[in-house]
Amino acid sequence: MSGNTRASDETPKTTAKVHAYSGLTPDTVLDALDSVELRGDGRLLALNSYENRVYQIWMEDGPPVVAKFYRPARWSDAAILEEHDFTRELAEREIPVVTATAIGGRVLHEFHGFRFAVFPRRGGRAPELEDLKTLEWMGRFIGRIHAVGALQSFHDRPAIAIASFGEEPRDYLLAHGFLPADLVDPWGRVVDLALDGIRRCYDRAGDVRTLRLHGDCHAGNVLWTDDGPHFVDFDDSRTGPAVQDLWMLLSGDRAVMNSQLAAALAGYEDFFAFDPRELYLVEALRTLRMIHYEAWLARRWDDPAFPAAFPWFNTQTYWQNQILDLREQVALMDEPPLSPD
Repeated sequence: MSGNTRASDETPKTTAKVHAYSGLTPDTVLDALDSVELRGDGRLLALNSYENRVYQIWMEDGPPVVAKFYRPARWSDAAILEEHDFTRELAEREIPVVTATAIGGRVLHEFHGFRFAVFPRRGGRAPELEDLKTLEWMGRFIGRIHAVGALQSFHDRPAIAIASFGEEPRDYLLAHGFLPADLVDPWGRVVDLALDGIRRCYDRAGDVRTLRLHGDCHAGNVLWTDDGPHFVDFDDSRTGPAVQDLWMLLSGDRAVMNSQLAAALAGYEDFFAFDPRELYLVEALRTLRMIHYEAWLARRWDDPAFPAAFPWFNTQTYWQNQILDLREQVALMDEPPLSPD
């Protein structure tokens, strides 16, 4: 793994003390745009985002824009700027990503304690990932993203690592009382088994290459048009193995996922070589995402948007299901890897 394993967005400091979204009123949003000489006409629409706050804002003169207000204290300015630098590199090579608009020579702005960036509005629909031709098309562009991602390294953004995505989230949940008392021991045991399975997967994969990634490359972060995909929301861009940006495109039983993977790699390898040893990491990365997601919800639970959007979290049924799902992952990680051939 890369030595850059900082977890600047995964520490307990992202709790109630730093939540300031209650002050992000519609007037504040419009005043923030006014501060960079963008005049809204008073209409704005909150878009589907929980980690940050994202709004489509209609302009007095010109097309609507999208303004993204970063969660306070999550990323450093340097880490946010690395995200924008990466997407600009991609756009300069005609890779279809949505990049922040430079205003006054800057892409990151601040207003009343809120950091924000402004993007052009891009339309599109979710990609039809059950279509193998669509997957091949997606694979081509992910391969192009990775070819650029391999050219240099992140310095201020963290890596996908067992410690920050698995061990630390486990410790956080156990230390902060989110689990029902009768499920603390069963959950703790199955997480430890899962982490052991993840380590075995990494051992089997060996010393695979890591590079700059999209990091959260699921269908919701792709806008599809007749011209193909546009990749959006590089907010979780990190260092990690290439397969991290591929496995979230796969679903269904093993035979179906093998076919999907073959289609994606057929496009991917037109632009970047894929190391088949990384297939040992597919279920390991899925398991890390599950553990990380549990702790992500817990860390954000004081944000009023989270109980409203995720009412099932922190219930007895939720944690029982998580235990069952993690047990299934323990078994899957000991199976042979996917085989796209």
